[in-house]
Amino acid sequence: MSVPPLAVLSSLSPKEMERHARNVAPGDWAVEHARPIATLLGSCVSVCLFDLELRLGGINHFMLPALSRSAFSETDALLAGDYCMEALLNGLLMRGARKSRIKAKAFGGGAILKLGHGQNDIGRRNADFTREWLGRENIPLMSDDMLGPWSRKLVFTPWNGEAWCRRMASTLHTSVEIMREEKIYAASLQKDGGTGAKGVELF
Repeated sequence: MSVPPLAVLSSLSPKEMERHARNVAPGDWAVEHARPIATLLGSCVSVCLFDLELRLGGINHFMLPALSRSAFSETDALLAGDYCMEALLNGLLMRGARKSRIKAKAFGGGAILKLGHGQNDIGRRNADFTREWLGRENIPLMSDDMLGPWSRKLVFTPWNGEAWCRRMASTLHTSVEIMREEKIYAASLQKDGGTGAKGVELF
């Protein structure tokens, strides 16, 4: 499906805009100028980063790996979170964004995914990490909708930094599918060292 020009996209409702969006799966990220970006969230978090002067933005979709009994487990988890955030930030910088102009919005971190062994706070860990990372990088968090018992559908328009977030009951079929995908993603994080890396080179 071809993407309509911005003048047309800007006149659409969020639901209509979603039909033209680039979808981001767990562990992925995307940067766009003139195409909406969408994702479905359970316990994962998506951070929207955008440079309004350049009319450029992007989102990621990540979770911290589950903690293990290793003495380095928390450090490894935080490094994995850093990787996910830096991949998106570097994607923007490589296309001309300036860090001093970048702002953020954040969504997700619901109490959805049950990993067992004391890991039921994974959504809160993801949300807490997001706030900490943005504060450390001096990137303003303009708005957020995190935590709570909901799955979420997110549509982001990178050219103006607008985001639409719809909460969904965890009993819905869509939410069940989100949980299935996030369990697969969580398992993959334990196998690849926590990065969920997909050919991203950081600098």
